[in-house]
Amino acid sequence: QVQLVESGGGSVQAGGSLSLSCAASGRTGTTYGIGWFRQAPGKEREFVADITWSTGSTYYADSVKGRFTISKNNAKNTVYLQMSSLKPEDTAVYYCAARPRARGVTASRSYDYWGQGTQVTVSS
Repeated sequence: QVQLVESGGGSVQAGGSLSLSCAASGRTGTTYGIGWFRQAPGKEREFVADITWSTGSTYYADSVKGRFTISKNNAKNTVYLQMSSLKPEDTAVYYCAARPRARGVTASRSYDYWGQGTQVTVSS
């Protein structure tokens, strides 16, 4: 099994920046990629970004493209999500998740392990 722990959430004004971290441990050798999802009150969980562990290939949701950057540090077994130009609609609980397969990058069902989530609040 894989354990994932998010950190870095908090409150920021619109237009500001925030960086999230996802530390992975356990049987990480089975992880093909790490994704970020978010869930706002009253809405379904939605895909944000993903990075493939072996290649560093990235994929972003249209809603965050150009504003968010996903990256990784292999030595630290950590994935980051740098968020800039934040908008109130970015307010949500952000989760990182481990993807064991190559397919279905944007689908939550493609990810087997999830972190506890970290709250991001963007005020207008």
